[in-house]
Amino acid sequence: MPVSGEAGAGPDAHARTGAPGAGPQAGVSTPAVATVLHTLDGGVSWITLNRPEAMNAVTWDQRERVSALLAEASADPAVRAVVLTATGRGFCAGADLRGTPAPDRERAPGDVARTIRMGAQRLISAVLDCEKPVIAAVNGTAAGIGAHLAFACDLVLAADTATFIEVFVRRGLVPDGGGAYLLPRLVGPQRAKELMFFGDALTAADAERLGLVNRTVPAGQLEALAKEWAGRLATGPTRALALTKQLVNASLDTDRATAFAAEAAAQEINMTTRDANEGVASFVERRPPTYEGR
Repeated sequence: MPVSGEAGAGPDAHARTGAPGAGPQAGVSTPAVATVLHTLDGGVSWITLNRPEAMNAVTWDQRERVSALLAEASADPAVRAVVLTATGRGFCAGADLRGTPAPDRERAPGDVARTIRMGAQRLISAVLDCEKPVIAAVNGTAAGIGAHLAFACDLVLAADTATFIEVFVRRGLVPDGGGAYLLPRLVGPQRAKELMFFGDALTAADAERLGLVNRTVPAGQLEALAKEWAGRLATGPTRALALTKQLVNASLDTDRATAFAAEAAAQEINMTTRDANEGVASFVERRPPTYEGR
């Protein structure tokens, strides 16, 4: 059974077929530390998918590493923003199941759902739950789980050559990796169904027009813009940004009374931070604030 949200699309789609729970094939395993690059620069954690020969289709090990790096970013005061990007022509062409741990028995009912929960959904949740703002710098094709990985980020920048594809319908599959959760909240149910029912490639310009992308720039300017935006976030009031992210994400799933109560509680918590005190003091003293992220 081809699996496309957990299997993706793109020129190397033949390499991303297999049943959930199917074991890795010989000779395709590469250490995740080499296929997910990581650097910390100026308070910005750069997470870079690095399998350009596979259009950055993600393996199980890569998903584990990306999720771990996002958790580390949440816990590390030195990290104040995250950029998620990729090398080569593809941002992420879906999921490559060849690195999935091999089962010790025949697939049983419940295995597919478990694989999705522990794989694609866990990765998307790691982005949504990260306590630091996450920018997607989409350099190329983002298909299946790759598209959802971008849409889960707080801000999305895209090269003008990038495309977004809800590829699942092309394989006769239901969207997974949080697609049916993310897309209606970003573009509304009618547009979401159009994208998911037809599976047409969406250009970066059209994605920006629909509200899926914040900015589209020439490919050669993508990294510079990501650095600029991440740098601004990294000098901002980090805890206030974390609470703001939490409030906005939760507001889409709750009623007004609950959202208002959460807002008041978040401001109460925020006012105990150094940055909030600095922000108020700088206003009173008529000077630019200097935030520490604490």
